[in-house]
Amino acid sequence: MSSSFRVLVVNLTTGQSEPTTFGAVHDHLGGSGLAAALFEAFGDPSAPWDDPEQPLVFAIGPLSGFLPLMSKVVLGFLSPYHNQYAESHAGGRLALALRFSGYDALVIQGVAASPTLLTLGSREIRLLDAHYLWGMDTLATGKWVRKIHQGEGGHRSIVRIGPAGENLVAFAAINVDTYRHFGRLGCGAAMGRKRLKAILVSGDRSVAVPTSKAYATFYKTIYQEAVRSPIMRKYHDLGTPENVLPLNALRALPWRNLQATQDPGAQFISGEHFAQDRLLRQTACAGCPVGCIHIGLLRERFGEEHEYIYRQVSYDHEPIFAAGSMLGITDAAQVLRLLESMERFGLDAISAGVSLAWATEAFEKGLLSEKETLGPLRFGEAEAYDRALAHLAGGTNDFYRALGRGTLHAASLYGGQDFACVLGQEMAGYATGEVFFVSQAYGFRHSHLDSAGYSYDQNTGQKSVDEALAYLMEEERRRVQLTSMVACLFARKLYSEDRLQEALNLLGHEEAAHNLASLSEKVQAMRWHLRFRSGFDPDQVVLPKRFFELTTWKGPIDAAFLHDLAAAYGSAIRRIVNH
Repeated sequence: MSSSFRVLVVNLTTGQSEPTTFGAVHDHLGGSGLAAALFEAFGDPSAPWDDPEQPLVFAIGPLSGFLPLMSKVVLGFLSPYHNQYAESHAGGRLALALRFSGYDALVIQGVAASPTLLTLGSREIRLLDAHYLWGMDTLATGKWVRKIHQGEGGHRSIVRIGPAGENLVAFAAINVDTYRHFGRLGCGAAMGRKRLKAILVSGDRSVAVPTSKAYATFYKTIYQEAVRSPIMRKYHDLGTPENVLPLNALRALPWRNLQATQDPGAQFISGEHFAQDRLLRQTACAGCPVGCIHIGLLRERFGEEHEYIYRQVSYDHEPIFAAGSMLGITDAAQVLRLLESMERFGLDAISAGVSLAWATEAFEKGLLSEKETLGPLRFGEAEAYDRALAHLAGGTNDFYRALGRGTLHAASLYGGQDFACVLGQEMAGYATGEVFFVSQAYGFRHSHLDSAGYSYDQNTGQKSVDEALAYLMEEERRRVQLTSMVACLFARKLYSEDRLQEALNLLGHEEAAHNLASLSEKVQAMRWHLRFRSGFDPDQVVLPKRFFELTTWKGPIDAAFLHDLAAAYGSAIRRIVNH
């Protein structure tokens, strides 16, 4: 099997496209490594994020389409949020659609003259006028694109932005196949800057798989563990919302802009409550047998008589935190209502919810008035938040345009920096303690999945800087390895390093298998190198005062330990870059 990557390069300015080969698996692995290498080749980390030639790089890995749960796509881009190199990951059908279209990566450069729809497959690439889609929400856009290009539903993926991306909101997301997203750090705005409304990828060719008995046995082993062992069961049953009640019990669930970490209302937005009263069905990304995507039923009355409209809304722990506990919402139906609005507008759910939580506290403290917020904001009042989301996505006034650049940016103009819940970007739903705060604030993606600091907080009582740092750096390396394959990180216990080596060998990538550990370190360094070149400086990271004011089940936050760990982590990533 060839180890060279097949890449499609599309220039929206010229309207030209060119399939090409680039690098090899034994150089870049794939996924995170391939995206970084392609950004290095086609982008400029020293230029602004909105430079027309800055690329969007969609990349899959050498195991995509060949094994269960190798279902993700990595998107490399320069972030509108902080103008630094960033990654976002999404599931859905996109990974398999790219594999069956014959490409390992898609590189998009330039800016279209007018709103554009890109369609591609193994035999055809087209740039279509899409001015009539501009202004549509993500769900309506998906419906129209499906009408334009009918058939091939199982091997087709539709990627699109909503009004937030069009209006360059710095935390706009990209919707993938309705229920999955490239979220966080504003890739939707990067796509909107290119006037690229949507991408349709058709997997219109076949791919040969190994015929050996060893491959079949390996595949079956992974499949059986995924569907029968306890390792993955929680993701199918309650899903990640299973975290709500345990975190609340540990005083580690953010409530009302992190003014509290525990509330009895958690029972009404728990995974158990959603499963009992709201769960409609579970579905899965293409190539995954687990089915962790939980779809809730939103039923709302719209007439004086008993007339209802039914909508299907996906939910997970992070969105429930952002549209629920962080905003003081304890009604599951109202959480789904807000999540659907975030979905339609194309907003990252976490950043949208956390930014409005800050705005609510700022409103309560008198730093903001209705002149800015265009209506009162109060914790627990979902209808006001629904209106605010429309203003946020549309950039209705100066305040919402400022908030659309990030919570800390708005706080720098209106006050309230001390209670801005920002760790590199708006925080994820874990107030577990010092190690998580450092891991998200300083981590490459500012994601709870970068290095699992929340897990260290929950499972380790010792406050050892050396032990915590070693844990974070090794977890980061292993997760970079997985995101280079590109595996769903829920499958991290299924795919040990030894198993990944075996898989690469079975698919003919012997050199990459032999050097997997060192290659994952190389990719880790490559990503950080791009990040530093685009302006990241650990010494400039700010942790707002709110994070030092908390008390968890372990007691008050230890400021000295937090500062010492932050300094050690900053030094460690500098060493990676300078090695």
